[in-house]
Amino acid sequence: MKINIKAQNTSVTSAISDYVDKRMGSLGKFIGEHEADSTLYVQIGKTSKHHHAGDNVFSTEVNLDAGTTHLRAEAFDADLYASIDKVRDELVRELTTAKKKRITLFRKGGQKIKNIIRGFSDR
Repeated sequence: MKINIKAQNTSVTSAISDYVDKRMGSLGKFIGEHEADSTLYVQIGKTSKHHHAGDNVFSTEVNLDAGTTHLRAEAFDADLYASIDKVRDELVRELTTAKKKRITLFRKGGQKIKNIIRGFSDR
């Protein structure tokens, strides 16, 4: 998985880059077979230049392109690392939801085919 990090109103230090790589790199197990050709675009930064403390100062926005799946998540927090953790949790939730939906549609299709075969064998 390729991870692109972009900063807004702040700078990307090696500690932040390593933390993003560690936290977002673990998403590969949820992506599955599309991990090799997937790209993760991460934008971190402050919401404005004049805020230094308080609620929702740091924002993290992530766009994931994995095969035909395109997911987006964003989080705001007073701490940059906490916002990265929140956005990772949101992406995990979205990836598991998409996987469950894909499996459900596959099973529905299989059930319809089974019902068609049963209908033909009864005649």
